[in-house]
Amino acid sequence: MGYRLGIDTGGTFTDAVLLDAADQVVATAKRLTTRLDLQGGIADALAALPTDLLSQVELVSLSSTLTTNSAVEGKGTPVCVLLIGYNERQVQATGLVSLLGAASLIRLDGGHDAGGHELAPLDERALRETIMSWKERVSAFAVSASFGIRNPAHEQRAAELVNELAGKPVTCGHELAASLGAPRRAMTAALNARMIAYVQRLIEAVRGLLHRHRIVAPLMIVKGDGSLISADSAILQPITTVLSGPAASVNGAMMLSGCRSLIVADMGGTTTDIAVVRDGVPTLAFDGARVGDWRPMVEAIKLYSIGLGGDSEVAFDPSRGFAIGPRRVVPMCLLVDQYPQLYEVLLRQLGSPPGSSHNRFAMRLQHEEALLNQLTPDEHEAWQRLSQGPVEMLRAVEEERWLARALTRLERRGLVIFSGFTPTDAAHVLGVSHHWNTEAARLAAIIWAKRMRRQYGLGRWPEGDAEAPSREVFARVVQAIATKLIEAGLHDADVDAQQERLAASLAGLILRGEAGADKAPSIFSLHFAPTSPIIAVGGPAATYYPAVGEALGAEVVLPSHGDVANAVGTLLAQVVQRVHVSVLQPIRGCFRVFLPEGPCDHVTLEAAYATARQSSAKCAEALAWRAGATAVQVHFEIDENRVNNDIDGEIFFEARVTAVAVGTPDPNQK
Repeated sequence: MGYRLGIDTGGTFTDAVLLDAADQVVATAKRLTTRLDLQGGIADALAALPTDLLSQVELVSLSSTLTTNSAVEGKGTPVCVLLIGYNERQVQATGLVSLLGAASLIRLDGGHDAGGHELAPLDERALRETIMSWKERVSAFAVSASFGIRNPAHEQRAAELVNELAGKPVTCGHELAASLGAPRRAMTAALNARMIAYVQRLIEAVRGLLHRHRIVAPLMIVKGDGSLISADSAILQPITTVLSGPAASVNGAMMLSGCRSLIVADMGGTTTDIAVVRDGVPTLAFDGARVGDWRPMVEAIKLYSIGLGGDSEVAFDPSRGFAIGPRRVVPMCLLVDQYPQLYEVLLRQLGSPPGSSHNRFAMRLQHEEALLNQLTPDEHEAWQRLSQGPVEMLRAVEEERWLARALTRLERRGLVIFSGFTPTDAAHVLGVSHHWNTEAARLAAIIWAKRMRRQYGLGRWPEGDAEAPSREVFARVVQAIATKLIEAGLHDADVDAQQERLAASLAGLILRGEAGADKAPSIFSLHFAPTSPIIAVGGPAATYYPAVGEALGAEVVLPSHGDVANAVGTLLAQVVQRVHVSVLQPIRGCFRVFLPEGPCDHVTLEAAYATARQSSAKCAEALAWRAGATAVQVHFEIDENRVNNDIDGEIFFEARVTAVAVGTPDPNQK
């Protein structure tokens, strides 16, 4: 009997599990993720599994929160975005100016209209000059053309030239999105391009380790919709793996809990991801799931992902006193556990006047050549300094201000990560978590509280007390999770207007124990999820979710092996590929089908549908085979827009024909 190996690489932990043919968990491992060299954390996890069982592995499946965390944190590798036929208003609407900088967004003449007809010729001369100018400065290119989904000719030509002149990965908007909305399509293509190097490194690390363990088996990756694709396909379209980890956790939570109607809450080090499952079927967001501040046009399980995790920084916020997340830092208890000599440094900081550099150490996070090649001399010197271990920011500010400034810039670029006081530290102080150095957590809590009191006038905790501020942080985390669950419920109901404010108001009515002694009971009686349990999974879930359930008055289930639910869920999916083809009636009696090779007109709707089915089925089946499937079957879904009126009767406006190709992972794929 063969086994299946599931691996999940998260921002903090890397998990590995072995399932047998009956989907029973036979072995698990959880080790720290090593972001600077992903292979290290994965190697540690695999080394903890039984060697004799690893030799019998027939399928390997992988999920990761790296792309999700990249989007939430606004991190990624440098890219050049080619915007063909865009105007300035559309460029601003992409939101990419603040993320990448205006210089990285290049407007070029060209593009098509809504009917797929060329508005202006593609300016190939300017395109060639741009590619040559940027090819040494970026890791990838992104291309989005006006109405590229109606006619992708200009995007396809731009991709050809990028391959010819730069030899760099290139992402085209029409390959990822089938919906209108040029700004969001450009954003989706840009995010995809920024993630290619991340996913490629991850896959290379896993392949190297499989070879070392003599595991000869297909390697699959979980997509954001919970289905699987081959590793090679994931390298080209990593944006499809955004929410990969949370999607896998939904699969795992359903299997481990045995529930078919549930709310899945997956809490990791960086994010909390919430999904609603009804009758065993997660809702899909065909127009994109929200990831932090972004909503890329990728089909994914309808998730609500927010920057709240065990490693979220607890920092001062002028409007709320202090806020938790979305910035991820290294918990002080973990830092000192790895570098015990820093305990004495914390003791020294405790005796000095409080400031923003306390509890702050800088460490290398990732090695990205395209970014490293752009470093200034000061930044390069700072990067080299980090090779000797963490750098204390307080000492850098006091003695080498150039170093402090350079390290701050490296952190903004995603090459460096800082340490700080986190919910994980607070949990260690309170004794509900015991993974790392509790004494370091106590010192960090006292230092943080001292700074909050003296610098911002926040808190009335006794001097030198670690437990009182930690209890408040813990309570704030519980309230934040409960509020975000309510917000996710509004998101599930497509209530977007002032969602955060509405969620906070509802939380005040739902959360238990909110009424004080001098406050009359509310005349409302509201209940959260009265018919569906909250299945809490992920490393920190057992620490916080019992209190969350009590606050909400909701049932919370912590399933066995829930801390590795993501890795379990990687092994419970099929290969699914969807291809959409739009059919439009621009004028009466003309039915236009938008194909990859350009628009095609028919005189009857039946003929247009036949062409759409044939093209979409051919593409979907080819994608499924390429994604590592066998025994592929195709079915169709049609979403029509028709209107009835008194004069003309029923009028067809447009439709989307979707071919869905489904297959099982091919055990013989290479």
